[in-house]
Amino acid sequence: MDEETPLLNKRPASSESTIKNSKLFLAVFSAVLGNFNFGYSLVYSSPVLPLFTSDDADPRLKMDTVQAAWFGSIYSLGAAAGGLGAMLLNDMIGRKLSIMMSAVPSTIGYMLLGGAVDLWMLHLGRFLTGVAGGMTAASIPVYISEISHKGVRGALGSCPQITAVFGALALYALGLVVPWRWLAIAGEVPALLMVVLLVFMPSSPRRLLSLGRQQKAEEALRWLRGSQYDTHIELSAIQHSINTQTKLTLSQLGTPNNYRPIMISVVMRFLQQMTGITPILVYLQTIFKKSNVSIEPRYDAAIVGVVRLFSVAVAASLMDKAGRKALLYTSSMLMFVASLTLTLNSHTTPCPPGPAPPNATTLGYGLHHGISNALEASHQSAAGLIPLISTVIFIFGYAMGWGPITWLLMSEVLPLVARGVASGLCVTVSWLTAFMITHVFTLLLDSYGLFAPYLLFTVVCVLCLLFNAVCIPETRGRSLEEIENYFRTGRSFTINRSYSTVQNS
Repeated sequence: MDEETPLLNKRPASSESTIKNSKLFLAVFSAVLGNFNFGYSLVYSSPVLPLFTSDDADPRLKMDTVQAAWFGSIYSLGAAAGGLGAMLLNDMIGRKLSIMMSAVPSTIGYMLLGGAVDLWMLHLGRFLTGVAGGMTAASIPVYISEISHKGVRGALGSCPQITAVFGALALYALGLVVPWRWLAIAGEVPALLMVVLLVFMPSSPRRLLSLGRQQKAEEALRWLRGSQYDTHIELSAIQHSINTQTKLTLSQLGTPNNYRPIMISVVMRFLQQMTGITPILVYLQTIFKKSNVSIEPRYDAAIVGVVRLFSVAVAASLMDKAGRKALLYTSSMLMFVASLTLTLNSHTTPCPPGPAPPNATTLGYGLHHGISNALEASHQSAAGLIPLISTVIFIFGYAMGWGPITWLLMSEVLPLVARGVASGLCVTVSWLTAFMITHVFTLLLDSYGLFAPYLLFTVVCVLCLLFNAVCIPETRGRSLEEIENYFRTGRSFTINRSYSTVQNS
């Protein structure tokens, strides 16, 4: 049965229209398969990298520390390139076709990874899957925000993050039983399925109206909302927004309604990556191994994947109830507590056992030494769970707020006139930052251990908390036009709420 949402306007009761969300959900599902592939490819290195750095690795594919660092971080460089490409493609061919185009580098990349016989094939394949990830990260949130009505936009806006987590969890689960070459082959399936489904999905009504295709826009909106939906009011609001837009110039970037939302989006994506989420996910098994976690690292990674899935599901259910800012506050605090614990834990080193007392008998000392070893083993077993628990809390906190809400807010607050280009810019900044922090993470790990990167992540979590308090507006329950008007006035949401109000039934 379709989920229905009544659209209440100041019109006679007989002309009230009803929204049916089933086809909207299908369109969103088709698009976010690209995010499933993104989450899958992002963490591909976690179970695979230990195989390439082990002593019994294939000599043609064996990696030293520098090569392993490049294999882990070059994905982010590819994602930055994909974000740049999306800056052009989003406005040239539209959001839907941009998402579909991402399947090309994804498929080629997985073919190279699955059939690799030399290191260059591994690195190029990893780079191309990163290009696909950057393209989807820039295009999918914008497409979803433009086809969704504000009654469900918060929940649907978290779908990219949820499906990315599903993709990562699928990789961790398959990595327990499937050889690494078959892991790459399996990654091609969601990308190809995405293309097939998106062929039958409509383009964004906002995009169609901007091209002057009013009839196609009306057909697309009615397909998304249901045959009984009165499209006139929503199309009029979108058209009014488009008519009041002019082509963005450098001088216009100096106005608050343009530079403020762009800066908020860019800084949010920068801080999101500086929390260390990408290197933690990319090197998860390596981190657990160096942390002396008492459970086998590959199972730890699967546990973290399950926790990520649970936490983004919680975030999706609370997005339109608790609000964006409340979840960001909670997210920042949880990440801060977890990263501070990881910092202190990584800085603590056990004391070596002291020499035997000079007057102790051999039997007495042996008994004392045995009890001491047993207590130490018990202590180490309990202490070995601290990195796992702290990492789980960190991932939980991130996936509740700074993961999905950063994607959602980017699609909500960016000015309509620059949304395609600005979303590509945000993704590019995000992945260049991810490349930098992922590459530097390996160098810091080799030189100072886990203490140095964890300390950096702790400081960034404090900055996230402050930035949310000072700069980020609450967008819950607001239309895209209301949000844009907020930045234009700089004071409040001034559009009359009765203009277009959506309530969930």
